[in-house]
Amino acid sequence: MSMFADGLDAAVQKAFTRPAPKNAGPQMRYLVKQLGGTKAAAQLLSVSQRTVERYVKNQIKQPRPHLAARLEGEVKKRWQPQIRAKARQRAASSGGIIIDTRARMGYTAPIGSTDQDRVRHLTVALPPVHAGRLFEAQEAGASDEELQKIAADALKEVYFQDGGRRAGSLEEVRFTDIEHLEFDL
Repeated sequence: MSMFADGLDAAVQKAFTRPAPKNAGPQMRYLVKQLGGTKAAAQLLSVSQRTVERYVKNQIKQPRPHLAARLEGEVKKRWQPQIRAKARQRAASSGGIIIDTRARMGYTAPIGSTDQDRVRHLTVALPPVHAGRLFEAQEAGASDEELQKIAADALKEVYFQDGGRRAGSLEEVRFTDIEHLEFDL
């Protein structure tokens, strides 16, 4: 997974009304139910079908760390899809999204302006239109670089240009060397 996609998922997961299953047995049973069988779950997790069946029957309770992480990730991806969809819709239509980041940022501007890259810590509320773009791109399977470009364009418009009130000639914002990135709805 990627930093941006993971960050967007984490923001949406805060909207869950019930916690996702924590133990391997319930997680595996949920995944089997969602995927329609033990064979599909086994293929998704790259384990044998027999291994999946043993987790479902609680014959194995402690997965190896790698499998535990994959299992938890796959369950969280599918947990409460209606609530996940409502949270995304609310962010894209009325709520917007907050980006909190510490990264190197600079911009391309006409000669004579200070466009030197520097590390900045920004917490910016992005309007719904930008939240919608981020979630649409994520749903369409956009790469981390594409999501980063969308976020940079949003920061250009909202933070650097203040919605058109300043820096009108700003051409491009560079958003690199990300030290910290978090989203909130």
